[in-house]
Amino acid sequence: MTESLNSTLGTEKIIWNLADLYPGFDDPALAADLESHEAEAKEIRAGFAGRLAELDAAALLELVGRLEKLEAGLGRVATFAFLNFAVNTKNAEASAFMQKVREADSRVGKETVFFELEWNRVSRERAEQLLNDPLLAPYRHYLAGLRRYAPHLLSDAEETLLIEKAPAGRGSWTTLFDKVMGHLKFGPSGRSEEEVLSDLYLPDREQRRQAAAELTAGLNSQLHVLTHTFNTLLADKMIDDRLRRYPDWLSSMNLHNELRDQTVTTLIKAVTGRYDIPQRYYRLKRRLLGLEQLTDYDRYAPLPHLPTTTVPWEQCR
Repeated sequence: MTESLNSTLGTEKIIWNLADLYPGFDDPALAADLESHEAEAKEIRAGFAGRLAELDAAALLELVGRLEKLEAGLGRVATFAFLNFAVNTKNAEASAFMQKVREADSRVGKETVFFELEWNRVSRERAEQLLNDPLLAPYRHYLAGLRRYAPHLLSDAEETLLIEKAPAGRGSWTTLFDKVMGHLKFGPSGRSEEEVLSDLYLPDREQRRQAAAELTAGLNSQLHVLTHTFNTLLADKMIDDRLRRYPDWLSSMNLHNELRDQTVTTLIKAVTGRYDIPQRYYRLKRRLLGLEQLTDYDRYAPLPHLPTTTVPWEQCR
């Protein structure tokens, strides 16, 4: 959002209040919680690893409940870390803490990965007995869903290795992307990406054209880094799909979303088969804007003669 618009809306000093998670990096509870979560993960492994096949419903309920609580606690820390980083990607302390949390998450994952692996080795008959037990009703869908991943799991050693390497893997590349984009400045006035993008919604076409040119020039200045990052993430996805024996690049996400590949393929065909609808929309918009040709920087242009209302922050609240 531009400085002038921030001033108009009264949002200059509006930033996320994360106090509901933690007051700040110096909160002693942060370090204590991370230490507690890692200790709990080790206790869970010591108490249940290698025994899943022999657990009754009550014991499995205890295990799943503890894992759920552990994931929620670690997720709270991770959310705090990510949101602090997202507010200012130039903040070295926020970046370092987010990496620290990723490493802690990796250590926790290494201790608890046994659960998914062993649960998928439980016989179908025994699993059905447990899933039908009233005690496990709150977790029935979750437990049944985990077993759909059985064909795509690797060995214990391989899964552990992937978890240990995770902090230096895909997440690090996405963080690099966020940092590069956060440091980029666009145009002679050195504006941020958000400020430039907001100009694409202005009624003045020359301002929109200038914003698009500044955006393109800024991105081109780091094209080598951005392209390498994108290609590396694609290669990582390709290797992961191959190792886990997914038949299609969409299959892992479809499994996560509990959708059949054919369902998503049908949706894609339905959408791509009606590209004429957005084409008609943009032809209409070109006519309404009175343009001979609609360009990329005209897509978000407001229609002429429509009223523009600015709603200040205090009124929004």
